[in-house]
Amino acid sequence: MVSTTTPTQAASTTLTARQWLILTVLCAAQFMVALDFSIVSVALPTIGDDLGFSMSALPWVVTAFALPSGGFLMIFGRAGDLYGRRRWFMSGLVLFTAASLVAGLAGDPVVLLASRAAQGFAAAMLVPSGMSLLTTSFPEGPQRNRALGVNGALISLGFTSGVILGGIITEALSWRWTMFINIPFGLLAIVATPLLVAESRSEERSRLDIPGAITVTAGLLALIYGITAAEHGGWTAPGTWVPLLAGVLLLILFVRIEAKSPAPLAPLKVLTKRSVGWGNLAGFITFSMITACVYLMTLYMQQVLTMNPLTTGLAFGSLGVAAILGGVVAPNLAKRYGARAVLVGGLAIQAIGTAALVWLTADDSFTLLLVGTGLAGFGHMAAVVAYTIVGTSGLADTEQGLASGLATTSQLVGLTIGIPVLGSIATARIGSLGDSVSATQASLSGVHYGVLTAGAIIAFGALTSLFFLRGGRTPVQPLTAVPTDRSRTGAATDQQVPVDSVR
Repeated sequence: MVSTTTPTQAASTTLTARQWLILTVLCAAQFMVALDFSIVSVALPTIGDDLGFSMSALPWVVTAFALPSGGFLMIFGRAGDLYGRRRWFMSGLVLFTAASLVAGLAGDPVVLLASRAAQGFAAAMLVPSGMSLLTTSFPEGPQRNRALGVNGALISLGFTSGVILGGIITEALSWRWTMFINIPFGLLAIVATPLLVAESRSEERSRLDIPGAITVTAGLLALIYGITAAEHGGWTAPGTWVPLLAGVLLLILFVRIEAKSPAPLAPLKVLTKRSVGWGNLAGFITFSMITACVYLMTLYMQQVLTMNPLTTGLAFGSLGVAAILGGVVAPNLAKRYGARAVLVGGLAIQAIGTAALVWLTADDSFTLLLVGTGLAGFGHMAAVVAYTIVGTSGLADTEQGLASGLATTSQLVGLTIGIPVLGSIATARIGSLGDSVSATQASLSGVHYGVLTAGAIIAFGALTSLFFLRGGRTPVQPLTAVPTDRSRTGAATDQQVPVDSVR
């Protein structure tokens, strides 16, 4: 079919009213998951008192969500490609909304943990399929970059507003409303998705790679469990290193299976692309270190400055506003300078803002706190938009589910891993000081060690992106066909759009 869309039209950043509605629906689901991930953390002490959790069992309220949400992402991303992305997205929405209702009504720890696990399982279904629907609903180039920028800003807003709202809702209403708040977003998306978003699936009819699915899911589950266990049992405890070792061995086995599989879950030609590998490493680093920064600053404000949870949450407003700004400007910067440059710059800014927090003192440091977290938030969100563009560009539509699943895996595994890793470093420093200093000074020293480590890790991410993501913008951009659905969007069946990606 002859295309009716010219390269100039495809290069426009202007979105139609229908495209904005599609973007709103898809972003609402992403926002809901990001909000849920952080809003519960502030309410944990109240949940423990109300339902009778022991202190050692209370972290499982977070871990029960994190394990399935990170472990099943890749298999569900691929399943969406094969069996229908919208179908998978809708299934995840229904399960997530229902599980949120059950969690809010839970009367004992078992029911709450089971419903949290169901939420995580649903998140693994809807997030990669939602990202795939977003990337296949907008042509690669300025329009997709703008859509990814809006989506990225809302993910950051969801995570940040969760920290703020958790304290407000718990004090004003009840911790149960930190679960109920998901329901309006879920119902909105459930009603609007069939009306606005076209079904999308790969044209290939291969079977799901069962051995690959089992090994990668088990490997990710083992790694996430081992890292979260380290925060409580230490890195040398058998409960930490045994699952970590098992996870590494399972992922090595997964790679060997994929190399021989006729229909691999994750084709090695995709996994070995520099844009996918190094781009997702950068995404993992920026997400893990921003969550660690939030944790360390919570420790600083509550244990050093003795602020209450509500004031602590409000103090993160600087990070949230700056992150939204970063998400808004990053697509335009990527269009002008290339996604690689924005990724490197964003990571560098995040590293500077995070490392600057080493100058926090036990008093009179509130301005530095706001500036440092603001810089970290801006750089983080710019890096998120850029790495998502890098990690999903230059791939066929049949590979978008996998690419989106990998990008989302980097996000959710990063969200899960940052706190236990940096938390264990801060805790080890506090413990090493013993009774030689006051508890306040020990906590402050632990925070200093944590933010310095985080700054160094982010700087490493910036350097790897600078040296290994070469190629940037192609001077003469070839055209590629992106199939769309005329009945849903009113566009031609094939749109010719410019390719601008990191190879």
